[in-house]
Formats: sequence, structure tokens, C-alpha cells
Amino acid sequence: MPATDDEIREKYLERAIRELNQLTRELQECDLCPRGQLMPVLGSGHPQADIFLLKYAPTKAEIEEGVAFYGRAGSALMKSFKRLGIDPLTVYGTLCVKCPVPDTELAAPECRARLLGELAIVQPRIVVVMGEEALQELNELDVPLGRPVEATPGEIQKLTPACDALYVPDIDSALDEDSSKREFWDAFRALGDWYAAFPPY
Repeated sequence: MPATDDEIREKYLERAIRELNQLTRELQECDLCPRGQLMPVLGSGHPQADIFLLKYAPTKAEIEEGVAFYGRAGSALMKSFKRLGIDPLTVYGTLCVKCPVPDTELAAPECRARLLGELAIVQPRIVVVMGEEALQELNELDVPLGRPVEATPGEIQKLTPACDALYVPDIDSALDEDSSKREFWDAFRALGDWYAAFPPY
């Protein structure tokens, strides 16, 4: 008897969870970056999220908790998801530089390239790139069938034939100043329009 759509989706989800767990183990055992006794900051969210949030490096709060988007940025985004009608269960967030190193230049290129593995596992429908450093990092990765994303805030672009991209300013630096905050939310609002037009499955 052939598998139902629900059974097939369940199998894909199980595989994604297994692969993210494996990636987590590899990150925790890795010694390429000089992070001392501190643990890497892990991605968080749904393993098969439609929306993939990408920042460059962790904040102090994220380093303390070991989880990406923990703290002010995460709280602000959760409020925004509610306003924009986006289900937070359709979101996954991660960092380019996962190790809490004193200078991000000390993060090994092999570690930063693990982002490719995360993208392959989650297979999002859109990547929200936060800030110029994250954008440069994404554009330097060899994303299969990928094309460069422009630093054009609020414009939906094509990253790959199956995945869009949205560039917005860096959220961490945007939260402290009113005009920067407005620039971020003006650009981020495009995600709500994209999500509203997204066909339900």
C-alpha cells in the first residue's frame, strides 16, 4: 500500500531532525575555532521551516544561552510575526558565525560553510538575510543553483529556483535607534506580504 502524503511528510521531518541533530553534534565536537570552553550557538526553530532567518554573529545573550535569536532580537521578531500574521512555527533562525570567538575573523571558513548544510537540511522557501556581513557570507558560499543576493532592503529576490531571499538591515544594530528600527521594519514588512501570498499546503 503506497504511503500517504502525511506519512511522506513525517518521514521527511524525521530525516531533517536526524540531520540537524548530527550537525549539532559535529558543531559541538569541532575544534577549528578558538572558542575555549564556550559552546557554539545553535540554530533554532522548525527543521523544515519555510522561513530561514540568517544573522552574521551571535550577541552576548545568544552566547550565554547557546541559541540563535535568543534575547531582544528574538522577542522583537516574535511580536512582528504576530503583527504580520506569520506562524512562528514556520521559522528557523541561525548564524553564519556559530562560535563565540573574540573576533569573527577567527571563525574557520569550514565552520562558516556549515551554513550550506543547514540550508540543505531545512530547505526553506525564503532566506531573510540580516545585514551586510551576513549577505556577503551567503553570497560567498557556493549555494547550489544560487545567484547573488543584492543589498536591496525589502525586495524579494531569487536565491535559487526554489528559494527566495529578502535582504533587511542587521536587527541587532537596528534595535537601539529609532530611524534604524524603522528601516529594519520597513524592509522586514515585505516578508508579511510574501507569506500572505504563499499558497497553503
